Amino acid sequence: MGGSAPLAKIAKVRIIGVTLLDTQTRRPPKRLPKPVGLLIIGTVVLAVLAALVVGGKALYGSAFATPDYSGQGSGTAVVRVLSGDSASAIGTTLVAKGVVKSQQAFARAAKADPRSSKLQPGYYSLRRRMSGVDALALMLDAKSRVRGRVTLPEGISLALVVDRLVTYTQLGRQDVLAALANPTVLGLPAYAGNKPEGFLFPATYDVEPGSAAVAALTQMTGKFDDEAAALDLEGGAHKLGLTPYDIVKIASLVEAETALDADRAKVARVVLNRLAKGMPLQLDSTVNYLREQKKARLSLVDINVESPFNTYRNKGLPPTPIDSPGEKALQAALTPATGDWLYFITIDKAGHSLFTSSYEEFLAAKAKAQRDGVY
Repeated sequence: MGGSAPLAKIAKVRIIGVTLLDTQTRRPPKRLPKPVGLLIIGTVVLAVLAALVVGGKALYGSAFATPDYSGQGSGTAVVRVLSGDSASAIGTTLVAKGVVKSQQAFARAAKADPRSSKLQPGYYSLRRRMSGVDALALMLDAKSRVRGRVTLPEGISLALVVDRLVTYTQLGRQDVLAALANPTVLGLPAYAGNKPEGFLFPATYDVEPGSAAVAALTQMTGKFDDEAAALDLEGGAHKLGLTPYDIVKIASLVEAETALDADRAKVARVVLNRLAKGMPLQLDSTVNYLREQKKARLSLVDINVESPFNTYRNKGLPPTPIDSPGEKALQAALTPATGDWLYFITIDKAGHSLFTSSYEEFLAAKAKAQRDGVY
């Protein structure tokens, strides 16, 4: 028992010695020089910031990028562009038809391509699920245009209306002729007597692909109704002691005889004066209507053709209008000029006419016009 105490002391001393030794020999950890440390910290911070920026851009792009399809699409979609449509308006139409994914996609493509300003009103055959750029490119290709817009000029005859419908729309000739052969479905005014000549109002019409001929023609008769109402055609005819149908006939003669606004009301007055005196109208335009083409100088054979439309052989107005008169011709028929003229003749190549009540003056002016090569 007595010998154990020194051993314990020795052990304690050793332990203490080891502890002291370790404490004395342990060295503090090395530290990087201050500039190097700052550089590393800055690099780490920049790396973190860069990651945040890249991630932020990706997040922003996915949230706010313009929705757009890729590629040229598939299938078919017919789109109508209206007069005055902006790129944004067209883009909205394309979205509704399933062509592009967003209005912004097409508007962005149009803004980047100056040719977009040349887009015309009408119908276009496109594909579904197209990119904005590809949709614009196809619309700028003339092959994508679908026939569907027709313009009827003032003074156009019924036969030429048919030709234009067949040429500028997808309507077939037989379909148009069949519709005209059933005039009761065309919305003609009652005083037209189911005769469509003169009531297909001259204007520009959009005929949507797939439309029936009746629908196209009723657009034109509906436009006539609107114009006639605006002019109070029936009331004006009554004031002149004429029928509304007479007014349309006279307007068609005015349309065919002069293109000058200043002469329209005078031509209407000559017609009324000759009717009042029981004189034949003797108008070349009615004979040319029979010939279906305009001839400047009619022959004796021409003016002796047998037909109720030949106003050289028959008194009174022709059985129907000879063309589709426009607003100005209808207005002239309703408000004829004041004068005692019975004759008129074109006297220059600009289309001006001489109006006179003297047959001798008329003949002299006619001879001079022929010498001058007016007609």
